[in-house]
Amino acid sequence: MSARRKVTVVGAGNVGATCAQVLATRDYADVVLVDIKEGLPQGKALDINQMGKLLGYEPNVVGTNGYDETAGSAVVVITAGLPRGPGMSRDDLVTTNEKIVKDVTENVVGASPDAILIVVSNPLDAMCHVAKNVSGRPRERVVGMAGILDTARFATFIAWETGSSVKDVTALVLGGHGDQMVPVVSATSVGGVPLRRLVGEERIRALVERTAKGGGELVQLLGTSAWYAPGAAAAQMVDAIMLDEKRVLPCTAYLQGEYGIDELYMGVPVRLGAGGVEAIVELDLDESEREALAASAAAVRDVVAVLTT
Repeated sequence: MSARRKVTVVGAGNVGATCAQVLATRDYADVVLVDIKEGLPQGKALDINQMGKLLGYEPNVVGTNGYDETAGSAVVVITAGLPRGPGMSRDDLVTTNEKIVKDVTENVVGASPDAILIVVSNPLDAMCHVAKNVSGRPRERVVGMAGILDTARFATFIAWETGSSVKDVTALVLGGHGDQMVPVVSATSVGGVPLRRLVGEERIRALVERTAKGGGELVQLLGTSAWYAPGAAAAQMVDAIMLDEKRVLPCTAYLQGEYGIDELYMGVPVRLGAGGVEAIVELDLDESEREALAASAAAVRDVVAVLTT
């Protein structure tokens, strides 16, 4: 019996499996991969375990169609849900995935009453509300993954634009996960040099636009949603919590007055550690950024209004 701590990933599709794979390579926790499709989580777990010999980590990934094996998880990542299909409205997706996320949340909370929940299912901001309401957890313990992914995309485009190492790009994307996201240009730099000193406003606007439509660009190319960067983004949040790193990362957190927004999940910088969201970091935004964040909040409220939970 392993004495290592446990992380559960619900949904063994592309994002969930990538998250499980990245966590396995980190080698500090056992990973349980859950999916309703028989054979899928078991097969992916077996494959990830066999990769351990090649990449030098211990094979401790379990695939299952139930929740017994998830008992006692410290963190649960929820990726379950349907992707948006042709002719499906955003409201249709909300209603369908609300049922799935509600069911998953009830099951994981029953098996792991102390787990911190990381929500990845879309529409992300609304699904965080579902997980929080159904679980009855305090806001610190239900957090969404969006800003880390959007920030990674923005940083990648900035690195290419400036011919710099992506490791030296500091960027931040706030707001709802979608076209209304708010890249904070005033807080963006390359090697400590503000982005506006390196790149003209017109090019910055193009980078911001490409970031906001980043998910759509990938759907056009792949015919489905992205998974490598989203899976790794969720794993980075698990690392911050499990290893108590106190990282300041853009996450979807429940605001209670911060940034002038109340009782809504929004993407903001948070300090992520063993307690989950240990602090919400309030940046000094310029006027246009404040207005964009308020508009993003209004768009998120519209989606949340469709929920029944």
